[in-house]
Amino acid sequence: MTYRMEKDILGEIEVPSDAYWGVNTQRAIQNFQISGKVFPQIFIISLAQLKKASLLANMELGLIDEKKGNAILKAADEILEENKFLNQFPIDIYQTGSGTQTNMNMNEVLANRANEILGHPMGEKYPVHPNDDVNRCQSSNDVIPSVMHLATIHLLNSR
Repeated sequence: MTYRMEKDILGEIEVPSDAYWGVNTQRAIQNFQISGKVFPQIFIISLAQLKKASLLANMELGLIDEKKGNAILKAADEILEENKFLNQFPIDIYQTGSGTQTNMNMNEVLANRANEILGHPMGEKYPVHPNDDVNRCQSSNDVIPSVMHLATIHLLNSR
């Protein structure tokens, strides 16, 4: 397996070169190997829906430029409409209380795919940044509870 090096405030870490997740997710994989259980697909889909809705609001408000926004939108739609990248969410369901790791996992996947769409390599956080762009105007403390509600609605409507 080949790796790319990514860096954050804690230092450098190896991330599998074919992974759409980034440094935050890789650290969570290493630090939270508790149950071996990952979030169900409906949770990941609901998280992508919330990210798409937040992105559209940020674009409408002029908080993210159209080129970046459209690339992130395409990445989100690939998850929502084509079920792509669902294998890119490997973090254990048992993690910190606010679900920051899972929120960042989605941010990194969307940012890396958006950067790839724009012709840039994964892991560079440019031109699309996982936190500054994908997570703009959001907090894990709001995102994760909202996604829990969305996933519950989807499950109830499917019965």
